[in-house]
Amino acid sequence: MAIVDRVRELVAPLAEAASVDLYDVEHHGGMVRVLVDSDGGVDVDALARLSRSVSRALDEQDLIDGRYTLEVSSPGLERPLRTADHFRRAAGAEVKVKTRPDFDGPRRLTGVVEAVADDGVDLREGDGRVSRIAFEQMASARTVFEWGPGRTNSRESRQRAEEKP
Repeated sequence: MAIVDRVRELVAPLAEAASVDLYDVEHHGGMVRVLVDSDGGVDVDALARLSRSVSRALDEQDLIDGRYTLEVSSPGLERPLRTADHFRRAAGAEVKVKTRPDFDGPRRLTGVVEAVADDGVDLREGDGRVSRIAFEQMASARTVFEWGPGRTNSRESRQRAEEKP
């Protein structure tokens, strides 16, 4: 089992106990990054408490050889999208996708997440065209946040805006 999977397995119940959703776990060189989220956002105090509990658990389980830096944070406004669940959470939001060289189409696409399946995503581009992109054809993807009045990528804010008469 990969380090990321073992860390995810260890951290998931800690995140649940802290009333946050485990968004992602990354391990690159000497960095272990745990990303958490919740519907109302995650405050700094909750991140600090979770960071201490994750640090203790990692020390007790000794999952990672050598020295490493632990970072516990939210995925941010322009969050990485790697899994089908990430894309489902971003449904209706604008995203940027960089495709792999073997993708039959453009290397960079920007559009709104129209539909998500277990194997890929439908992206509605600005010209109205819908592109189907398989997850294995994506090099990277992230949400796009546009600053300005009335602009948001928050699912709750979009829903409130749709409910207004």
